[in-house]
Amino acid sequence: MNLLRHILLAFTLGLFLTCSVAAEEYRIGYVNSKKVLEESPQFKSARERLQTEFSRREKDLLASQKQLKQLEEKLQRDGSVMSESEVKRLERDILNRSRKLKNAQTEFREDLNLRQNEEFKKLRQQVREVIQEVGKSENIDLIVSDGVIYFSKKIDISDKVLEKLRQLKAE
Repeated sequence: MNLLRHILLAFTLGLFLTCSVAAEEYRIGYVNSKKVLEESPQFKSARERLQTEFSRREKDLLASQKQLKQLEEKLQRDGSVMSESEVKRLERDILNRSRKLKNAQTEFREDLNLRQNEEFKKLRQQVREVIQEVGKSENIDLIVSDGVIYFSKKIDISDKVLEKLRQLKAE
């Protein structure tokens, strides 16, 4: 029985040592994808492009809202001294402007969301490529991202990915 126990112990110890040695051969990295996306110069550029592209429409919407509010205030303030036909005309005008404004706001949000998705899809693809490039250059066997419960700072390669993205932006 002792001989069997010694053989089993030696086999288990050998298996443990083999697993430990094999585990040391692998390099693992972690990427904080939210940090990389939000701190990359490409993200800031995409945000600025979208801001430039949509700022005029946003200003137009705000101006329309202001005009509508002024008409509503006029109706409330002067409605009692206006003729019935003037009140009805102003109410129809307010209703029409309100509908147009709601439609324009919906269209604006949809267009903005579509463009954001396009821009950030390109950015996510570029980040993925840079992560793979950093992984290869650093001889990392596995890179994990979101959904990680714990990681050590020594495996976090987020700053290396950000640096590479900054270099790409500068080119």
